[in-house]
Amino acid sequence: MDRARLIADLSTICAIPVTPFAPDGAIEWDAYGRVIERLVDGDITVVTPNGNTGEFYALSAAECDRAVEVTAAALAGRPGASGRVLLMPGVGHDVATAVALGKTAARLGSQAVMVHQPIHPYQSAEGWVEYHAAIAAALPDLGVVPYVRDPGVTAASLSRLVAAAPNVVGVKYAVPNPMQFAATVGAVGAQRLAWVCGLAEGWTPFFWPGGAVGFTSGLVNVETGSPFEMLRALQAGDYGAAMAVWRRVKPFEDLRARRSAANNVPVVKEALAQLGVCGRTVRPPISEVPEAERAEVAALLADLGVAGRTPAAAGV
Repeated sequence: MDRARLIADLSTICAIPVTPFAPDGAIEWDAYGRVIERLVDGDITVVTPNGNTGEFYALSAAECDRAVEVTAAALAGRPGASGRVLLMPGVGHDVATAVALGKTAARLGSQAVMVHQPIHPYQSAEGWVEYHAAIAAALPDLGVVPYVRDPGVTAASLSRLVAAAPNVVGVKYAVPNPMQFAATVGAVGAQRLAWVCGLAEGWTPFFWPGGAVGFTSGLVNVETGSPFEMLRALQAGDYGAAMAVWRRVKPFEDLRARRSAANNVPVVKEALAQLGVCGRTVRPPISEVPEAERAEVAALLADLGVAGRTPAAAGV
């Protein structure tokens, strides 16, 4: 594992692809491959299958493994992508399951894994560190990136984890508190890890001054132009340009955030359905975009300069 290389590779946009489903809920693997190809053709260099936008918690372990396999095959089918694109699948659940998913991912060519937030209702600071350290120890040849969504995960916990697990190379930070993020980066060390804003374009300009070097995105499933425009502006220190992009994409992200983010995945899939990429079907416990909001998605696609079909015509 090349720690410095992985930290550098994560300093960009981390794409979280959707998992396309047929109307009966079965995964449409051909459509999944098309989603990955669109990302790579849009210059994406980090792909995280089995992320939250991919409905990780609604997938079986076998489906997660297949998603990585299909992603790797799609990368292999794009000239130069295999050496250019970092494959970093999501893993999680209990330690044994996370490790098993990681070992399969490594066998299929992954260089890193993103570890989903533990979902146990009773957690301690020490237990959080031990959970991630155990996964990292079992996957020594992979970079490990914890997904931090709990504001109770402190800088002290992250520092202990980095000391215990040298293959922890980054953090996907998704606590909507830029001041806490900046304080955490300062305490742990900006250069020790790749600090990735895990709250997508809507929060990235506010995390960047605190030390973010990249961000996750579901919007890139739809179009990569705006996210890369934001990234380039932030890297150049042009906050005026970055905020211009922020204002452009904010309505799309606001619609995803509606009803306590119940729309997060459905809005992206509705957009892809209107673009003819895949169907809009999602699995419980989330549901499709309500009929009344499908026209909103069509209007937002037009505002983003992406041509789609009418919602009725997109009825997959």
